[in-house]
Amino acid sequence: MTVNPGHLPRNDEVLPDDRFLDREESWLRFNQRVLELAEDPALPLLERVRFLSIFSSNLDEFFMVRVAGLARRMATGLAVQSASGRQPREVLERTAGVAHELMLRHAAAFRNEIRPALGKEGIDILRWDELAETEQERLRRLFRDRIYPVLTPLVVDSAHPFPYISGLSLNLAVIVRDPETDATMFARVKVPPLLPRFIEASPDRFTPLEDVIAAHLGQLFVGMEVVEHHAFRVTRNQDLEIDDDISEGLLQALERELLRRRFGPVVRLEVEESISEGVLELLTDELMVDEGQIYRVGGPLDLGGLAAIADLDRPELKYPPFVPSKEALPEDASIFTAIRERDVLVHHPYDSFTTTVQRLIEDAAADKRVLAIKQTLYRTSGDSPIVDALMSAAEAGKQVVVVVELKARFDERANIAWARKLETAGCHVVYGFVGLKTHCKLALIVRQDADGTLRRYCHIGTGNYHPKTARLYEDFGLLTADPEVGEDVSALFNHLTGYSRQSSYHRLLVAPHSLRSGLVQRIDHEIDNHRAGHSARIRIKCNSLVDEIVIDALYRASQAGVPVDVWVRGICALRPGVPGLSDTIRVRSVLGRFLEHSRVFAFENGGEPEVWIGSADLMHRNLDRRVEALVAVRDRAQRRELLTLLDTAMDEGTHAWTLAGDGTWTRGKPPPGETLLDIQSHLVRSRRWRTVDG
Repeated sequence: MTVNPGHLPRNDEVLPDDRFLDREESWLRFNQRVLELAEDPALPLLERVRFLSIFSSNLDEFFMVRVAGLARRMATGLAVQSASGRQPREVLERTAGVAHELMLRHAAAFRNEIRPALGKEGIDILRWDELAETEQERLRRLFRDRIYPVLTPLVVDSAHPFPYISGLSLNLAVIVRDPETDATMFARVKVPPLLPRFIEASPDRFTPLEDVIAAHLGQLFVGMEVVEHHAFRVTRNQDLEIDDDISEGLLQALERELLRRRFGPVVRLEVEESISEGVLELLTDELMVDEGQIYRVGGPLDLGGLAAIADLDRPELKYPPFVPSKEALPEDASIFTAIRERDVLVHHPYDSFTTTVQRLIEDAAADKRVLAIKQTLYRTSGDSPIVDALMSAAEAGKQVVVVVELKARFDERANIAWARKLETAGCHVVYGFVGLKTHCKLALIVRQDADGTLRRYCHIGTGNYHPKTARLYEDFGLLTADPEVGEDVSALFNHLTGYSRQSSYHRLLVAPHSLRSGLVQRIDHEIDNHRAGHSARIRIKCNSLVDEIVIDALYRASQAGVPVDVWVRGICALRPGVPGLSDTIRVRSVLGRFLEHSRVFAFENGGEPEVWIGSADLMHRNLDRRVEALVAVRDRAQRRELLTLLDTAMDEGTHAWTLAGDGTWTRGKPPPGETLLDIQSHLVRSRRWRTVDG
């Protein structure tokens, strides 16, 4: 079907005001599902440890970005009622309550389940007093040689103000007494972030770094009596991205004076539950936090550091290793010949990234028939072979254009560093649009083939050009020499690098111009088909579903009787299964070994399904403030493969969580004597992959 970029959503019926779930709580419920994996005794033990670490890191980012962003809006007077109908203060209070509940549960899982289970496997995480004398002696030497030299105790008195506490730093609050004057003073000792979070006292026996420091406080405060010490941790506003509903110019204008502050305000104070009231009161006064921002949990704090424990060389306690398939493209033939003969759909990590996408860029860099390479880069590794290949291509005289997104959250500095490397090598580096992030995943190779024809070879993906995360993130990519796709991708690159205002394409839907309207038009087309008696169905796979216009279109489809299946990893603001509103909508979530990251949109289209893959999630930022691209998958077998995957995920016999209309998620349980299908393990085991013995 053709797309009208100006298509407006229908408003056949008035929809209820309470039809959206709160996005902040929905995100916390996603992290709760991560925690449930850590609590699952059926999973390999070190994988459970890794999920504990992921939960902690996820929550840190949530507070730095989402909670901080909401607090910032309230401070500037720009906070408005959320789509769920909650006032900003209600959202903050509810968020704090749920987060506190989950943090306590997380600490309890470590203390009561994971730590004892590790001990049974010969991996001990011990507090200082639990170590053997020989281990303590070894750590005393380590403290003297490696830790003591980098510590800087900072006392607070009339001549020394309370020190700045950096975001996510782990600290010791220390009360010392002068035996000569009997005066007590507060001091802060920062736990060095560049040292291991857990120090190995002896093989497979670890203790928190702050415990080692605490045991030697006497050496930092010579001649003083250490009265008490407690660990604490601060989270600050580090939201570098303007969020969903406020125009960037207005927000920046109103915030200008606030942003002149050197440091962001505190949004969370974590303390061990054993902290004394006196020390806690001092911290809250100096850091200017209120009761709702204080999180008391059982120690140790900062369990994101458990990632190092999860990395221990104990393969019997991890998922079985596997080697990705190399069958998607023939290894003994030209990659350009293979792509010219047919579109190639790759599914990472099950299909090798190295022998498909990376090979395409590397072969293009080395091929003398290739004239130009154009590519978008959002996130990649510092030692990326793709960056190296682009540099080699430029040094060989090829025209290389790289559209780099410098504002990829938390990767800004790394992106600047390798963008400069590309420029030094002779690549044309473009930084996209002011006010728009370039998030689409595109590569375009212009080659003069042996028959003299100038052809364009393209890759359009759902994930980043990042060889390391391609082994952990589930993503799709389409490699094609289709002339229509080549023309579309060329036009989009011209849009990114020049002044082209093109908004309509043959096989692409592009945000912010036509993607939302193109999806809504297709949803409405399914409604028309259903009413006309034709087959109609909508299937969606995405990371987040928040956009109200798309959700309302799905509600209208459900009210018309169209079956709607949504497979979402994280946030979902849609309420499924609500009588009269969303009776025909099902929402499921799959979490597991790999991060489900691909975006797939399928429409039954009267029996000739349309299937799209690409970079866009159904969020305001993706549809309004990013350059995103979806590509239509035309090959029947490939469409069938994608539809089968979507149907498998939604099958009641597949392990997943199911969302109810009240926002609660329920993890599927098999009938007695049966097991549920793990879709990721199924794909690893299927005929195209080979498992490696551990």
